[in-house]
Amino acid sequence: MTALVLALLAGALVGLALGSLGAGGSILAVPALIHLLGFSPAEATTASLVIVIVTSATALVAHARAGKVRWRAGLLFAAAGLLPAAAAGVLSAHIPATVLTLAFAALAVPAGLRMLRHRVPPENATVSRPRVAVAGAGLGAVTGFLGVGGGFLAVPALVAVLAVPMSAAVGTSLLVIIANALVALAARTTTEVSLDWALIMPFIAATVLGAWDGKRLAAKVAPVASQRVFGALLLAVATAMAADVVL
Repeated sequence: MTALVLALLAGALVGLALGSLGAGGSILAVPALIHLLGFSPAEATTASLVIVIVTSATALVAHARAGKVRWRAGLLFAAAGLLPAAAAGVLSAHIPATVLTLAFAALAVPAGLRMLRHRVPPENATVSRPRVAVAGAGLGAVTGFLGVGGGFLAVPALVAVLAVPMSAAVGTSLLVIIANALVALAARTTTEVSLDWALIMPFIAATVLGAWDGKRLAAKVAPVASQRVFGALLLAVATAMAADVVL
């Protein structure tokens, strides 16, 4: 199977995850870029930032038109993560590939478990500025270091920390993700990481199209079922990546 076909198939899978769950697609993009398309961990995390920005911006437009974006809350949360995202973006390019792979696997495990448990955060949480700063900085660091958008972290954080209703949390998280990813990507322009645009562009195109199919799928499949399937997939990906490094 050619690399182009693999890029299209992987992009479609990432898009389905993004469209049906509103988050989590980018955490599939990195292992797909590494194991299917032969990218190094540094190249994959950088390319993932590009994919995250384009697909999240496309989805943000749709959520904004529906009035499901809390701009002030999102910008406040994003502001706390901008400097950590930039610092982590620069640091990531100097980290050994095995460390990046293991760090990514370590992040995917709790993310997968969260998806399997399906715990919905309370919507009546009290807003605390220190908690906003800590949560925003943590998400920015994760985005910059591992090249993932962190929607699976941003959505519950926005609900619990900023008391954003679940109905608006996904759309608002996209704003946070785009801001962090842009800063992290800008920080990486100073590093010597080359990207294969001949594969990245088809990957992005398939992701955007897959996201629309994912939205239609979400209307037909129970959210809990989709979330648990995705959680199991994340755990499988994390196990495979860790085993690849250890063995």
